[in-house]
Amino acid sequence: MKMIVGLGNPGTKYEHTKHNVGFMVVDRLAEKHQATFKKNTFEAEVAEFFHKGEKILLVKPQTFMNESGRAVGPLMTYFGIYPEELVVVYDDLDLAIGKIRLRQKGSAGGHNGIKSIISHLDSTIFDRIKVGIGRPEGKKTVVQHVLSPFSKETQPLIEQSIDQSVAAIEFLLDGHSFIDTMNQFN
Repeated sequence: MKMIVGLGNPGTKYEHTKHNVGFMVVDRLAEKHQATFKKNTFEAEVAEFFHKGEKILLVKPQTFMNESGRAVGPLMTYFGIYPEELVVVYDDLDLAIGKIRLRQKGSAGGHNGIKSIISHLDSTIFDRIKVGIGRPEGKKTVVQHVLSPFSKETQPLIEQSIDQSVAAIEFLLDGHSFIDTMNQFN
């Protein structure tokens, strides 16, 4: 079993913002595999599908970004998911829009959603797909930047990185190791 978690904020107010690119990736994956998200008792929306006989859980925590671990930790316990079966997809300010980067472990790098997951898992070792959203321009603060939508000019780039993230996840689900997936998509 694998659990693919997309990070974001719940509600239509945040739906198309840069901070919700993790939700966008798992939504695209769910659409591709005809999986439907349902709310559950662990403060998350969960969809599931089978790929090559393996159950795949897609998760969108509904706790708001900074408390993502509050949903992820209990879900992992309930479903018996090990950290090596977890992939977290989230936005990264230090990557240009249109770029993705895969990592197996590391610090939160200032990302509060990842900080929360690390805190709840008591581990920094889990697979990650970072989706570039770029740095704020002009006098925009980081908060203003991450909570704003992508511009019309950058929309094709973010669509490309969402598709690339989905391709990386499917490559992993096809039986490749995460290291092989990193080599293929980094």
